[in-house]
Amino acid sequence: MNNTIKHQLEHRTIREFKDKEIPMEWMKEFVEVIRRTASSTGMQTYSIIRVTSTDLKEKIAKVCGQEYVKRAPELLIFIADAFRNNQIAEELTGKEYSESHDMDRFFQGWTDSCLAAQNLTNAVESKGLGAVYLGSILNDAEKIIDLLKLPKLTFPVLGVGFRYPNQEPQIKPRMEMKLRLFENEYVTFENYLRELEDYNEEMQTYYDLREANRRVDSFSQQVVTRLKNTLENRTKILKVIMKQSFELKIN
Repeated sequence: MNNTIKHQLEHRTIREFKDKEIPMEWMKEFVEVIRRTASSTGMQTYSIIRVTSTDLKEKIAKVCGQEYVKRAPELLIFIADAFRNNQIAEELTGKEYSESHDMDRFFQGWTDSCLAAQNLTNAVESKGLGAVYLGSILNDAEKIIDLLKLPKLTFPVLGVGFRYPNQEPQIKPRMEMKLRLFENEYVTFENYLRELEDYNEEMQTYYDLREANRRVDSFSQQVVTRLKNTLENRTKILKVIMKQSFELKIN
């Protein structure tokens, strides 16, 4: 097993970090890793905002509902960005392009952002650092758009916080791949609870540091809890996307 795979298999979420600076050379490498990430049709429809303002971090933490976000030493927010290429096309031709507003362009930017964030995390962990993904910025996408002064044709996708870890959480258990990896066609199971018995038991022996060292619920119960506790703002994300001038054409 090479070191890349070893680090990937040891991935865990780090939410608390040491007050120790990352070498500038490493940061340059991380930026280059982001820059070289694969991109849909080579259009590179994403941007990144590095948040260094303590005040801004505190405001983002409030959106996330996660107090530790304001202490993230390095915080990058990945943005789906169709604005830049739209401007390039308009400047080059003097014409407006309705195509810049379509959902294909949006999802290209969304996918590009996710790929870049994952690539960054792989690079960060290869240096012995730790990272946390922050999908929680979508708890109030409109607020994040306002805080980061995002123009139309852009949308926040996720954040990544990282630096030297100041905690050693357990590796979170994952369900068996037989429930997620199929050949040629999707496979359904007659009784998912029966298939998940071992995984549910394993999850109940896992300690999440956010829960004050209390064992967590079974995975099945977590599914129910998440469905019951849907955040209202997240149910309105499509409206915010359209407010950013992306168009959802059903016909």
